[in-house]
Amino acid sequence: MPKNKFATLLLFVLTFAAAFAQKPEDVIHPGEVWLDNRGIPIEAHGGGILHFHHTYYWVGEDRTQTNDPTKRYVGCYSSTDLIHWTFLKQLAFADPEHIGPHWILERPKVFYNEPTKKFVLYIHLDGPAVNNTDPNATGYKLARVGVYTSDRIDGPYTYIHSFRPLDQESRDIGQFVDDDGTAYLIFESRPTKGFFIAQLSEDYLTIAKQTAFIPARLEGGAVVHYKDLYYVIGSHLSGWAPNPNVYATASTLSGPWTEMQDIAPPETNTYGSQSSFLLKVSGSKGTTVIYMGDEWKSKELWDSRYLWMPLDIGAAILKLPAPAPWSLNVKTGVAIVLPASIPSSPPLNSDPPR
Repeated sequence: MPKNKFATLLLFVLTFAAAFAQKPEDVIHPGEVWLDNRGIPIEAHGGGILHFHHTYYWVGEDRTQTNDPTKRYVGCYSSTDLIHWTFLKQLAFADPEHIGPHWILERPKVFYNEPTKKFVLYIHLDGPAVNNTDPNATGYKLARVGVYTSDRIDGPYTYIHSFRPLDQESRDIGQFVDDDGTAYLIFESRPTKGFFIAQLSEDYLTIAKQTAFIPARLEGGAVVHYKDLYYVIGSHLSGWAPNPNVYATASTLSGPWTEMQDIAPPETNTYGSQSSFLLKVSGSKGTTVIYMGDEWKSKELWDSRYLWMPLDIGAAILKLPAPAPWSLNVKTGVAIVLPASIPSSPPLNSDPPR
């Protein structure tokens, strides 16, 4: 048998064996209910990941149906393998700017600032204009970011201020920390018909400077630095409804950036999801970049699901494979997607009774 055919066969056999070796509880099932250590669905929508002291922290919107309607909530979870998540705390936030009953907290992202030893939480802060005389006013009129700090990842957090970064409207926000440790905020600005990548100040409490402006009307922005290229992804402006998410590349974060291309077949609408975060996991044998997306249910936000999948990435190409059960070894950095011909075991994260 020729060496190349033997190598291909060996790789197939090893992948096949590894797929069967996965325990049901060690497999991620995109789009299914994902349970925490308590057996309760994870509430961390529109979130991000902070890797700190060998632990991953997942922070996102907590949309639990029984939440106090006057407050907004953020869920905080920890994991050492990105598969099994431990609930840490549900963080409650009161209206920080007297916006009114329809104030908005979306897409929370947490950074750790080494000089100050503080965790810095950024949120998309929005709602009716301050001092609006109409008590029923709703909508996205403020378009600001809110900034909080804490000595602990799971709070309590102290409100610092809100502002429009670079004096621009800011709606969906994303976060990016480069390989050299420099931290950036990504934000969509509707009037400019594009979105910004902005470097944070030394204490992370404000913006130091504009790094890039990408003239594409996108939200849900996320960035990853993989090998010698930067990849940025985003979602078109269609509210809660999914659409074909797109990506571009650049050799430097400041650009120039290429034209946008689809990350998945456009007819799939990104398999029903919207981009939220790109997570790079580097290990002893390789690097996996994970697409973190939300499958929003606008009328049942508490039951919105998560679509996490390892990306096909490299040589200026970024593609999101069709959702399938998969597993990850964070020590080696290697992800295994179960072949479609192999039936997966009944998932641990099955839909709870209603």
